[in-house]
Amino acid sequence: MTEETAAPSPGATEVRDAVTVRMPADSAYLSVLRTATAGLAARLDFTLDEIEDLRIGVDEACAMLLTQALPGTDLTTDFELTGDGMRISVSVLTADGRLPARDTFAWTVLSALAGEVDTDAGPDDRVSIVLHKRRGVAETA
Repeated sequence: MTEETAAPSPGATEVRDAVTVRMPADSAYLSVLRTATAGLAARLDFTLDEIEDLRIGVDEACAMLLTQALPGTDLTTDFELTGDGMRISVSVLTADGRLPARDTFAWTVLSALAGEVDTDAGPDDRVSIVLHKRRGVAETA
């Protein structure tokens, strides 16, 4: 722990729980991830509509990433549960570290479902899509 992470900054949302799910980068396993997403969102008292939006959003993020995942690698999903919402980071190892296009219909749908959406590429060509959904906040597309 560094000095920067020892105490949350003013206005920062503190993480209550963190859960990581690692599974083969294969669409056959996505039902497990959708179920985990719904269970964690229900734990935070998201509405049924918000839970379904998150389930579909995670599924869409995975679909975008699985097309470029290296064969035989894992899909890693990190859930951070906070007081007012959930941050979900889905990532896979790729051959070239190319970020998903933001000018597609899939990205528009993902943004509408999840609230805040971003992407990141690590030095090892691990590509991530990060969703941040806050409970009870009306989203605009």
